[in-house]
Amino acid sequence: MTATAAPTAPGTRPAPRRAHRPSRGTRVRRLLYWTAVHSLAIALAVMFLAPLVFMLLTAVMSDRQALSSSFWPDTWHWGNFRRAFSGDMVRWTLNSVLYAGLSTLFVLVSSIPVAYALARFRFRLRSAALVVVIATMMLPPQVTMVPLYIVWARFHLTGTLWPLILPGLFGDAFSIFLLRQFLVSIPGEYADAARVDGCGELRTMLRVVLPMARPAIAAVALFQFFYCWNDYVGPLVYADPGHATLAVGLASFRAAHHVEWNLTMAATLLTILPVLIVFFLAQRVFVQGVTLTGVKG
Repeated sequence: MTATAAPTAPGTRPAPRRAHRPSRGTRVRRLLYWTAVHSLAIALAVMFLAPLVFMLLTAVMSDRQALSSSFWPDTWHWGNFRRAFSGDMVRWTLNSVLYAGLSTLFVLVSSIPVAYALARFRFRLRSAALVVVIATMMLPPQVTMVPLYIVWARFHLTGTLWPLILPGLFGDAFSIFLLRQFLVSIPGEYADAARVDGCGELRTMLRVVLPMARPAIAAVALFQFFYCWNDYVGPLVYADPGHATLAVGLASFRAAHHVEWNLTMAATLLTILPVLIVFFLAQRVFVQGVTLTGVKG
């Protein structure tokens, strides 16, 4: 005879089955397998995070302990960040925001129409124009530094950040190339439909094409912002001490506090903190813009 399950009373729910929990040995094997599969990524993460952790631990040490071989602070001095971010650091930060913000805005405004024209318009010598744009990326900046300095000196703009900001109005070769490669991947049927509805080229670009190109625009903006924020040679050559950026000011801060490593590390962390915040906030759209930008003719 076969045993039958006992019927449940009407109106009652069957007892839920207890979820099977893996044993401790199974969890350990899964952890070891996951670690082995991601060992290269874990090693790279440790390699990149170790300097940041070292700077953070040194930044919160006392003046005396920062000169010792100790790696872990005895007492946490969070006031070192307030001491570092004072005086000239505030002015340097404002100059960096002005330089990076305006330069990024000008590059986007000037590069997007050029990239759209190279991607959408059919005209004679279009390929030659693209080759000229690409060729400018191969020109070392050291070749043009002295002639450009003479030009800006004749306009009496040396000593300020304007010789570094105003060139963004004339476009950037890398930005134009990156945007053009993304725009050619957008199907032309969208623009054709907009033209049928009566949209001109400018309105088609602004209302139809650019909303679909937001990942590429974000990638270009981040590339330009990071370049300007970390630029050291440009502000060193053109700007006077009153218009110095964080990249140049950090070297001056290091010279003034050459034995106070805790303050130097605190100032360094404050310098790279805006870049880290901007990247992590825009990481998804940045990676999407880079990966979706292919080399297409």
